[in-house]
Amino acid sequence: MLVSPPLTAAVAAAAAIIISLLLPSSSSSSSTFPNCNKSFSCGTLKNITYPFTGGDRPIHCGPPEFHLNCRKNQTELTTSNSFTHRVHTINQIQQTLILSRSDLYNKTCPNKFQNYTLNTTLFNTQFENQNLSLIYGCSSLLNNYTPSNLFTCNLSGIKNTNAFYLVGIVPTDPILQTFIQCIVTLTVAVMWDTAVRLVENRISLREALMEGFNVNYTDSYGEMCNRCRNFGGLCGFDHNFGRSICICDDKLCSVPDFDHAKASDSSNHGLGHKAKTDLYIAGAILTGIVVGWFIFSCRQRWKRKAIGLQDKNKDLLQLSHGTNTSPPLSNLSKIVTSFSSSKTDFGESNYFGTRIFSYEELERATQSFDPSSELGKGGFGIVYRGILEDGRVVAVKRLYENNFKSVEQFMNEVEILTRLRHHNLVTLYGCTSKTSRGLLLVYEFISNGTLADHLHGKRANSGLLTWSVRLKIAYETARALAYLHESETIHRDVKTNNILLDNEFHVKVADFGLSRLLPTDVTHVSTAPQGTPGYVDPEYYQCYRLTEKSDVYSFGVVLIELVSSKQAVDTNRNRYDINLANMAINKIQNHALEDLFDPYLGFDTNESVRRRMVLATQLAFRCLQHEGDMRPSMGEVLKELELIKKEKLDDDTKTKVVDIIIDEGDASPLRGNPPPMSSDSNSSA
Repeated sequence: MLVSPPLTAAVAAAAAIIISLLLPSSSSSSSTFPNCNKSFSCGTLKNITYPFTGGDRPIHCGPPEFHLNCRKNQTELTTSNSFTHRVHTINQIQQTLILSRSDLYNKTCPNKFQNYTLNTTLFNTQFENQNLSLIYGCSSLLNNYTPSNLFTCNLSGIKNTNAFYLVGIVPTDPILQTFIQCIVTLTVAVMWDTAVRLVENRISLREALMEGFNVNYTDSYGEMCNRCRNFGGLCGFDHNFGRSICICDDKLCSVPDFDHAKASDSSNHGLGHKAKTDLYIAGAILTGIVVGWFIFSCRQRWKRKAIGLQDKNKDLLQLSHGTNTSPPLSNLSKIVTSFSSSKTDFGESNYFGTRIFSYEELERATQSFDPSSELGKGGFGIVYRGILEDGRVVAVKRLYENNFKSVEQFMNEVEILTRLRHHNLVTLYGCTSKTSRGLLLVYEFISNGTLADHLHGKRANSGLLTWSVRLKIAYETARALAYLHESETIHRDVKTNNILLDNEFHVKVADFGLSRLLPTDVTHVSTAPQGTPGYVDPEYYQCYRLTEKSDVYSFGVVLIELVSSKQAVDTNRNRYDINLANMAINKIQNHALEDLFDPYLGFDTNESVRRRMVLATQLAFRCLQHEGDMRPSMGEVLKELELIKKEKLDDDTKTKVVDIIIDEGDASPLRGNPPPMSSDSNSSA
């Protein structure tokens, strides 16, 4: 179809205007985007990178939701509803934050009473947290009911200042009708460990609010950023157009399948406000030019030719609108389809809500399960170091056989680790399908090996495992086990090989393949003994009764390993000392602790170390009692370890304890049953 010169000029002019408005402006396309290749410090936090911006890192280096306000000694994150949070830690490998509300930092009475929720598409607070309800402005309490956990808060203009807090779900029992008489309730998240210590009155409400809560964050532009990084670029953000950009050498770069003019998440972002406005202006200009041309042509030509030309112009209008409108809509549809399919590939499964990985993806992550990537071998599989497509370093456990027993262990571990979340439990990222050609579990990568490595393995001579570090490890392990027992779970395979350590020697208890649930209405589970020789509870071994005290016995063995640096089972020792638990009980009862303790820990030269090692050994002795009823609970063990760690005993008591155990005497200070027989002969690993 021929187009007259006036129309050609008009359309060309309109196209030029549209191009100038819709494409990035010269200030954007020709401008530089510097300093996105550098990390930055914010407050006390160091080495922060994408998606965060702030300090020396310009706002064009990341999405607006992750901009940090940096001050001398603190870092703040402002959410979309103008709430500010203090940022205590950022872990960019695990993509986690610890935040606390700024309005409740170091105080229990905010200036403005307001509940809020974080943007759930970016921030997830469902894991490792507990709800804390702050209840303000209560009138006279009904039924003579006076709640515990009272605190004061002077509300402006309100006579009543009664306030109290509750951890967990607020009860609706009519006996507690006091809730109806209160003015406002704020619900605040706190970490599980914080909640436990608050309930036990080990910390104050003010301290609990300052410790904050855990957050998992997600960059909604991650898919496009991965394409940018694979191309060698750096991810950035165009705040004028509300879109992700790719930066190469401080300038916009062209990346296949990465269109700077597209919105990276159609459900949340779309075109920026400026882009929308410019599009409307361009459309109005184009429409005005075309309509004006129609009027002019109709008046200047005779009717017959004008009618024919009018038909042609209708075709031209359809062509022109289709050219300028359809492709962007089509491209946007492709983005939505691509995003949806990626969400499906990596979405939640019916395996208790954990992510399903394909076997091929994990095969690539571990370089086809390269033996050089092996981190260790266990009773049920081999663990490999791997790197996922999103850059995360992970530990991948590959179960030995795809039979009924291995499937049972596999499902057991998935169920437990997706149900329980704690700082001192290893985090499960996902797994393969039950029908996959291999059963694989994907965990967070813990970089510093196992406690067994540091006590008996290749890291044993590092000198890093001082007594204070060992005591901290014992305390954090007990904290994890106490949490498991509170959650009606028995680990059943507590040992130094299953206690992982990070670079700061914080504990992550792992390997839940043998774990069992113990409902609150039963005292034990009858099952064939399973576990690792040297750690198996002798009562469980003899009576087939698995209880929480079985974990306590195994923990007692770990405590003895920590004070002695000796292995739980060593056939090179005297026949009566092959089993470390037997050896320890004999040494304690015969006042021969010097034969048990590791001489390099300072037992002979440091009074504080001497005192704490003796107290820890006393506690281990109680854990190793033959009868489960004679052993303390893990909660009691945890409290005692905390006292030992902080030395919260009066000086007279400390001196008596040390003297009684170490000095010669006729009576044994620690009474119990005779040393148990070794439980390793018939236990199944």
